[in-house]
Amino acid sequence: MPKSPNTSTPKIKPEDPAVPKGDRLQKILAQAGIASRRKAEEIILEGRVQVNGTTVTELGTRADATRDHIRVDGKLLKGPEEQRYYMLNKPRGYVTTLTDPQKRPTVMDLMSAPKSGPHGDNVRLYPVGRLDYLSEGLLLMTNDGELANSLSKAAAGVEKTYLVKVSGVPPDSAIDQIRRGIMIDRGRLDEVRAGRRDRIITAPAQIELVRGGDNPWYQLTLTEGRNRQLRKMFEEIGHHVEKIRRIGYGALRLDIPPGEFRELKPGEVMALSRAASGKKVVPKQKLPEFAQLKAPVKKRSAPPRRTFASNSKPSRRPS
Repeated sequence: MPKSPNTSTPKIKPEDPAVPKGDRLQKILAQAGIASRRKAEEIILEGRVQVNGTTVTELGTRADATRDHIRVDGKLLKGPEEQRYYMLNKPRGYVTTLTDPQKRPTVMDLMSAPKSGPHGDNVRLYPVGRLDYLSEGLLLMTNDGELANSLSKAAAGVEKTYLVKVSGVPPDSAIDQIRRGIMIDRGRLDEVRAGRRDRIITAPAQIELVRGGDNPWYQLTLTEGRNRQLRKMFEEIGHHVEKIRRIGYGALRLDIPPGEFRELKPGEVMALSRAASGKKVVPKQKLPEFAQLKAPVKKRSAPPRRTFASNSKPSRRPS
């Protein structure tokens, strides 16, 4: 006789206790606004985190923020913060850090204006990536550690666009070097490791001339963000960088005045998430005002000197 088909209800497999549950602690701390993901790892390694009364120092530890009692420096976490996203137009003369030991102004000073939302100014923001002290332009500020970490990974290939003014006119052959990839020092400028220079080749860059002259402006698009990379690239071809302004990040384009910030729209946040996951995003074709070069100021020529004839009549000579 043919066997009857098995119509019994399939058994549900019990949960495997070996499968880790919950989220990694550094992710939970970042979502709660304690610190960035990387800084949260340092806090864990320092033994400052407790889960259900037990001090945790292993980075692979997972927890459930909805059930477990997680404390940092003895203070109980209140749960995830509302995630906030801002675009800031950083001026020259500000450092991209939360605090500065040299007491220079930081980008956090620019974010001190009142903000909207249920958490208001209680949300802890931090910058995504860096712009050095003399550079200016588009900087992302957020408390979303996961997105910030994804955007910063070189593997994501998120495009960042800059306007760069250089001293002197590089030859076309030198610009082609930058376009193909150029060898630069890794790490900080003039840093020597183990008695030798540590060199690395940059990824190919998009570069085009946007204004000629004795000190031309170029527009560059990079998919990586090494320490002072733009300055190093031009130094390698013998030209000093005078000015740097970042005008694009993914699909975002700089559209606010220097020193000001605005909250990103949901669609803009979604576009950043797509870019962070390696998906192609297309910015608007028309550049906003603050992403464009201003027209050069024409020097006013000095007005011609006016001479005034004397109104007095010439005196007569005595006869």
